[in-house]
Amino acid sequence: MALRDIVTLQDDTPVLRQIARPVTVFDKRLADLLDDMAETMYAAGGVGLAAPQIGIRRRIVVIDISEDKDSVLELVNPVMMATDGEQVCYEGCLSIPGKRGKTHRPNRVIVQAMDRHGDMFEITAEGFLALALCHELDHLDGKLYIDIMEGELMDDPSEDDDDPGDEEA
Repeated sequence: MALRDIVTLQDDTPVLRQIARPVTVFDKRLADLLDDMAETMYAAGGVGLAAPQIGIRRRIVVIDISEDKDSVLELVNPVMMATDGEQVCYEGCLSIPGKRGKTHRPNRVIVQAMDRHGDMFEITAEGFLALALCHELDHLDGKLYIDIMEGELMDDPSEDDDDPGDEEA
């Protein structure tokens, strides 16, 4: 596995605003990419990462919202099948470091995707996982949370290492 560089909005590359292409080959190269994406996400302290965020225009996403960071969800060619409800969120993004924005997202989603072997599966998610799925799938269509946020970007308080309020008890 290898750490990949995360593309930020300030980088001079259009990849974050382009529509990602479907994956058609399910091989060791894809498996290695999924492993690299998970390692990169964990190293950056994120809960999700889409392939365009590491400069690859493919419809690939990894997500792990577990506390122990040991339950990576891999989605290849994901498609949003249904949404329901609404939640107000304060989203951040590895490609927009140190910032957050207020968004409205569905509270429940159904996503169909393939795993690393090309086998189809469906996931129904609520709450934070639904938010993470919406956020990462948007990346595959060249969209960022700043495109749908209300108000202004805010500084992310978790980025301030000197803030004693961020420390866990």
